[in-house]
Amino acid sequence: MTNYKSIKVIAFDADDTLWVNETYFREAEHKFVKLLSKYETENKLEQELFLMEMKNLHLYGYGVKSFILSMIESALELSNYKIKSTVIQQIIEIGKEMLEKPIELLDGVEQTLKTLLPKYRLILATKGDLLDQERKLEKSGLTKYFHHIEILSDKKPENYQKLLSYLDSTPSEFLMVGNSLKSDVLPLLEVGAKAVHVPFHTTWAHEVIENNGNNNDYKTVEKLNEILNFL
Repeated sequence: MTNYKSIKVIAFDADDTLWVNETYFREAEHKFVKLLSKYETENKLEQELFLMEMKNLHLYGYGVKSFILSMIESALELSNYKIKSTVIQQIIEIGKEMLEKPIELLDGVEQTLKTLLPKYRLILATKGDLLDQERKLEKSGLTKYFHHIEILSDKKPENYQKLLSYLDSTPSEFLMVGNSLKSDVLPLLEVGAKAVHVPFHTTWAHEVIENNGNNNDYKTVEKLNEILNFL
């Protein structure tokens, strides 16, 4: 059984761990599909958009702005560059609506952070567009709970190792809490830290993995506040 007595630093993912995010991407994708329905089937449009996102990921990174650009590029290609400028404008508006969404905190988030704050150094470790993530954090009202905020370009073992070094923390003292096995759990186990998985009901295809490693190496909880039972 995992022992958490050595933990001094707890890092939290943001999107779909502290607040709703992926739901808005799926809503936007549905609107995009409706706009392009004359060109391809729904399934084909979704597939092609995802492939475009993957193609552009190394250039644009993560986040809404990257998603908007991939939607526009997909629309151009799928329509054989015949799509009307008014539809392109509608796609841009879909993206703007995403950027202006209110922040919906998940159950028990603020109480969990408030309870942990006196005992641990709390960190926000998320990936995505810098401006958008800063905006969401400000809207969330959670800034006051974090000693440090790190917006990462990616969440691979080397990114976490750099973060640990910056924080002057050892892996044995570090716990990551997040909704993605691929980004928030397995890379931490690889560097020797601990992780807790808090699944969200919707997961981006890029974050879905077939092999989730040894379940005994990390704990899974249904809601964030359940971590208070062992911390």
